[in-house]
Amino acid sequence: MQRIICLVLGYALGLIQTGYIVGRLKGIDIRDYGSKNAGTTNVLRTLGTRYGILVLLGDAFKCVIAVLLTRLIFIGIRPDIICILMLYAAAGVILGHNFPFYMNFKGGKGIAATAGLAISYCFQTQHGWIVLVIGLSVFFIIFFGTHYVSLGSILGYITVFACTVALGQIGDYNFPPEMNSRLLTEYYIIMAFLTVMAIYKHKENIKRLIAGNERKTYLKGKPEVDITGSGHKDVK
Repeated sequence: MQRIICLVLGYALGLIQTGYIVGRLKGIDIRDYGSKNAGTTNVLRTLGTRYGILVLLGDAFKCVIAVLLTRLIFIGIRPDIICILMLYAAAGVILGHNFPFYMNFKGGKGIAATAGLAISYCFQTQHGWIVLVIGLSVFFIIFFGTHYVSLGSILGYITVFACTVALGQIGDYNFPPEMNSRLLTEYYIIMAFLTVMAIYKHKENIKRLIAGNERKTYLKGKPEVDITGSGHKDVK
């Protein structure tokens, strides 16, 4: 029951679609432009870097908030499994972000929300900061080296999963000895599910990467939609 509560709490916060909200505040439905996605990358390309950063922060910190709320609620009740409860909350946020029921289950790809999950590792374990540092480092190295957001996202996600397993193997989640094996398996399965889902959400990007026609993204690129005038014109 506690796991379900955390999952539902996370899903509710994940329904806050920052990209969609920012688009509406600028007078557009972001899903009508670019990749038709409500995530950070499409906002960055469509409206510009500062709006992309705003969406990134919003989507990341809704995950952090869900994790912190879970910790606040359950740390005194179930300190033995608090790490896995926080992971359920984060997973709920990512599911809510990717599949918002009020948007016909068409949201983002969950990468910015997963950045929030990586941040939340800092509240879970002694060495959780390693997940954040290594995961972000892989993403930015790939991104600035290739300018493919999708490739950086996929490899960054796989890196976070690998770090998750590494921390588990050194006992960083502090699960009770009698429950350690079972809880670690559960923890790994959840992270594996999120990783596979992220890769699946990028299936079209993967096809384009293989074909050599994946689109590159530049932080200083010109916004594709002119929102300064009375109309909304594609500036491509």
